[in-house]
Amino acid sequence: MPIHLSHLRSIITFSICIGLILPIYAQETNLVKRVWNSVFNDTTSIERPKLIAYPTVAYSPETEWEFGLSAVYVYYANQDIKNRLSEINAFSFITQEQQYGLWMDHALYSDKSKWFFLGRIRLQQFPLLYFGTGPDTDGEELAQIDAGSISIRERVLRKIQGNLYLGFESDFHRLSNVSLTSLSNEPYETPVGLQKFSNIGLGLGLVYDSRHNVLNVREGFFGETGFLRYDDRWGSDFEFTSYFFDARYYLPVTSSQVFASQVYFSEVQGNAPFSQLSLMGGESLMRGYYLGRFRDQTLLAAQTEYRFLPFSFSERWGAAAFVGVGTVSDGVQSLDMSKLKVAGGTGVRFLIFRSKDIFTRFDVAVSEDGLGYYFFIGEAF
Repeated sequence: MPIHLSHLRSIITFSICIGLILPIYAQETNLVKRVWNSVFNDTTSIERPKLIAYPTVAYSPETEWEFGLSAVYVYYANQDIKNRLSEINAFSFITQEQQYGLWMDHALYSDKSKWFFLGRIRLQQFPLLYFGTGPDTDGEELAQIDAGSISIRERVLRKIQGNLYLGFESDFHRLSNVSLTSLSNEPYETPVGLQKFSNIGLGLGLVYDSRHNVLNVREGFFGETGFLRYDDRWGSDFEFTSYFFDARYYLPVTSSQVFASQVYFSEVQGNAPFSQLSLMGGESLMRGYYLGRFRDQTLLAAQTEYRFLPFSFSERWGAAAFVGVGTVSDGVQSLDMSKLKVAGGTGVRFLIFRSKDIFTRFDVAVSEDGLGYYFFIGEAF
């Protein structure tokens, strides 16, 4: 739902009132000083857990203007800084494109990293633009698809040797109240999955992970490969198999500069709905493209990023520059490198948790489809 002028005036009026009242109250209670020290000066000891929540305003091709609330909770198992930093990230939002929802991501390590729990939850209501499938879609919106979506992806992994983990992967994906509004006068192939459905994927994953801080990796390697099988024997409405490979390498150039790179591949075999094909774009990989602007059975993408964390002349401010390339196809054999799409950009960083080395990022990305703006805690990958 677009934000009407009357609603916008109410929001602005409310914000002004809060802005006038809070300073007066803070003079009596010293609230601002306590909040500032707790959040931005990070006065808690390094081994103690840390929680922060704050409002966000952002813009991206998928959402247009977006208003939300972000929160992150970080801790070390047993409050031992020799353990890897665990994080839980939550983000609620409402956008000009009638989208709203709740996202939660987590990367949790047990003591001595014997167990690793990696997952995400997406609860959202959206309309999204559908451009068709394949690498040759011309940017014309064919349809708008409205639906409610629940997606829960979880990995439970056990260390088998050093930084190598093996474990169980699961995925639950449900769409409800699905409707399509055609936006094109030309005929096009209707996507699969325009009805209420639930899919359950079960599989195995192999992970190598030498990262210490998943929100800001300064050195190490992360690699994951595995598969998920969606089958009616365990309740899926569609039957297909998803294979995936994700490799990320982090090279420290100086004490405050990092070169990061990622290669990502996914392959869907079988009768998958439009929302579970390989999707290109979004806030992490191929920033600058609308999530799902290009979709098909197969996706191959890579990106690199150079990070200043922070600048040599600043204690809190940094920046990053990034570029990505990728394409989709209807199978591995059909991948055509001449149809690679390019996106790139730059962004600023602010050290929000000093003792735990966590930055918040604001990225501006450009692609052949235009600009995208992204505001999140932690790096894109």
